Amino acid sequence: MRVEVRGGNLEKALRILKKKLQKDGRLKELRDRQYFSKPSEIKREAAKQRLKNIKKAESLKKKMM
Repeated sequence: MRVEVRGGNLEKALRILKKKLQKDGRLKELRDRQYFSKPSEIKREAAKQRLKNIKKAESLKKKMM
């Protein structure tokens, strides 16, 4: 991944880089890998996320109708 530093503005380039990493999902992956999580914890979190996505989809369907 490459970010140009224009006019010596390093802070702006860092913000752009951070935004790109977050959009790509790498930032979340780095945070997840920072500490070890047991496989059961990973499965539990995935189940929570699935439930959250289902509820969100249902609420969007209700708003559309």
